[in-house]
Amino acid sequence: MDLRDVLSEQDIDALRTSNNWAGARIIAFDWSMIIGTFWITAQFPNPLTIALAVILLGRRQLALGIIVHETCHRSLFTDQPVNDFCGNWLAGYWVFSDKDAYMQNHLKHHQFAGTPDDPDLPNYNDYPVSTLSLKRKITRDLTGQVGWRRMSSIARSIARLPRLKPNIRQTVIRSLALNLTMLLVMSALGVPWLFLLWVTAFMTSHMLVTRIRQIAEHAAVPDHFNIDVRFNTRTIYISPLERLLIAPHQISFHLEHHLMASVPIYNLRRLHELLLSKGFYKGVTFSRGYLNLLRQTAITNPHS
Repeated sequence: MDLRDVLSEQDIDALRTSNNWAGARIIAFDWSMIIGTFWITAQFPNPLTIALAVILLGRRQLALGIIVHETCHRSLFTDQPVNDFCGNWLAGYWVFSDKDAYMQNHLKHHQFAGTPDDPDLPNYNDYPVSTLSLKRKITRDLTGQVGWRRMSSIARSIARLPRLKPNIRQTVIRSLALNLTMLLVMSALGVPWLFLLWVTAFMTSHMLVTRIRQIAEHAAVPDHFNIDVRFNTRTIYISPLERLLIAPHQISFHLEHHLMASVPIYNLRRLHELLLSKGFYKGVTFSRGYLNLLRQTAITNPHS
């Protein structure tokens, strides 16, 4: 079934229309949360606020990655230079993300999703995994083992800076400059230790929510190798608390994103509800909640 069989041209045009205020609110919310988390932790430093800060900052780092994703699709704002600026300087560089390199790979993911040529296939092809395997993956995320590999990769890039390709070198330099600026500002305010929370979150909770996102989007779907997006991609219904701690900015509506990648992320819920009302999802089951989803993607196998 083609989308144009169920949606009018007016519907499609409205859904694809970017809203600058909506894009600005997303970025303002993310940075308000980041700054607010740092401020509260500085005012009330104790094990509880520090642990909560690591959780919230990791989730917000994922949110910055979502901004990179949206600006790569040129859908967050109506103006492409604004998309580029926000995707780089207000999002990607803070988490050492190269927007252009990411988009080259991501476009192939959209092109080849549902086929063995999907470059993201290694992220989810082995699911469902055993319960023990899933627990090991989560443990490696939360203990910083996966994050340490990412930090080591960044360190190697810094060490090899003169030999990097110009675009990669530019990303590393700018990312390093912004993170050092954050450290200097915190030092000037007398709370340099707050920067350790940013790094710790990047190495732990950020890695975990990124894994959960990957699992939710494509792991253990009805058919990895069905070109019908309804069967190789997943949308999941989540609670407000899950939106706060795991899934920012409507990323849980990933099926809709693959159906129409040009729709801004803030319009995905509307697209989902419209398609649902028109019977487009007949026979499709939507998971509810990430805990329930993780149970679906893990099987009891004591030998694994």
